[in-house]
Amino acid sequence: MTKPIPPLDLSWLLIESPAGTTHVGAMLLFKKPAGRAPIVREIVKAYRACTPAPPFNYVPELLGRGAPHFREVTHWDPNYHVGHLALPARSSYDDLLRLVADLHEPQLDRNRPLFRCWVIDGVPDGMFAIYTKTHHSIIDGESGLKLLYAGLNTTGECTVPTPAFALGAPEPTPHPPTPLTSRIADSIRATLTQVEALSQISVGALRKLFATIVQSHLEGSLPFGAQHAPTNAPLQIGRSFATLSLPLEEMHEVGRRLGATLNDVAVTVIDAGLHTYLRETGQAFAHPFIAMCPVSLRGGRDTTIGTRVSAVFPRLGEPGASMPERIHQVVDSVAACKKELSRMSSGAALTYAAGLVALAGLGSSTHLDRVAHPACNLVISNVAGAAEVKYLNGARLLGIYPVSALAASIGLNATFASYHDSMDFGFVANAAALDDLPRLAQCTRRAYGELKEAAGLQPSSPKSATV
Repeated sequence: MTKPIPPLDLSWLLIESPAGTTHVGAMLLFKKPAGRAPIVREIVKAYRACTPAPPFNYVPELLGRGAPHFREVTHWDPNYHVGHLALPARSSYDDLLRLVADLHEPQLDRNRPLFRCWVIDGVPDGMFAIYTKTHHSIIDGESGLKLLYAGLNTTGECTVPTPAFALGAPEPTPHPPTPLTSRIADSIRATLTQVEALSQISVGALRKLFATIVQSHLEGSLPFGAQHAPTNAPLQIGRSFATLSLPLEEMHEVGRRLGATLNDVAVTVIDAGLHTYLRETGQAFAHPFIAMCPVSLRGGRDTTIGTRVSAVFPRLGEPGASMPERIHQVVDSVAACKKELSRMSSGAALTYAAGLVALAGLGSSTHLDRVAHPACNLVISNVAGAAEVKYLNGARLLGIYPVSALAASIGLNATFASYHDSMDFGFVANAAALDDLPRLAQCTRRAYGELKEAAGLQPSSPKSATV
């Protein structure tokens, strides 16, 4: 069985390179229950006994007869796709982060199903971890995280549920056969949608480029309007990774007191933390960052195969802004971007995203982005999480930390998702430019403390960046 590859999903395959990989993943951290020594071996054995379901059994075919498509395969190597690792004795949490960074570096083999996972034992304090990665062409962050949660228990029973890769994602609901005249009309509408989106890219980009040249201040999305930052250094294969957890309800309260959303709070502390990190490491950036923020186009229960996201490109806070100033700058900028995106239909927004990804990939492959404006300085993504506590084979899930993609000369990705009573952040970076991400996580934690004080809340110590 074969399946055509939609334009946005195809873009993730076409722009990929050894240094700019386009797989997305997550690190799940669990606390072992007392007296359950074989728990990790049981999970590995159960996972290897499962069979991948679509899209986790897809292999891409980009060349040859016909249009690019995915082909379903029936053969898979359980020992390759489900790995079993253990940290040496007396390893630290930072050793786990370095291991996950190493596992995240290489491209997925396109001659095999486009996913891998590792169950990692020997994590300090009686913990173990699962790191999983899947190509962005078959899953996006939101649907992928929903599947990971679906592969866990809601109670502490000692069972191993079907993992995400064997649950699969539903295909879009098939439409009944339509008359020829309707198919022609649909084709015309689809073409007009693509023209509309391409017009948004070309006309909007030219208008904003001209405004940049004459130093005019623009609001709304600003793709390809960023100044070169250390985060835009040429991508190398090496990756660095760090995690951070902050108290969820307290973040909500900070936002309420400052007239901001939970997303605005998270974006603001990442922005401030990155400026601090660069100053402290002798790489101060004298301009506001421009971030790419993916926007999900899925409904609440939509987990269908493929990626359904668009993006906005807000200008973040001024380098020297105070925390109250910074969050208001972020609130205004993000609101203007979302207003701009809301004028597009869902189809146009998808095509717009595909066009921007393709342009960014073209700039990276030709090295044009080294002299022209990069697409943005960093990616900041908010993925829907889960409110209830989850378990696996009796082990409680402590946190789930996104481990996302780096491509097209964008060397920092900060993705966050809520879980139970915390907001869990995963930072991934180009190690050639940003090699101490745990320090960036600590700078972000300090920025949160400053924002919390600005909101009039008593200082306290949020959960540590090393959990």
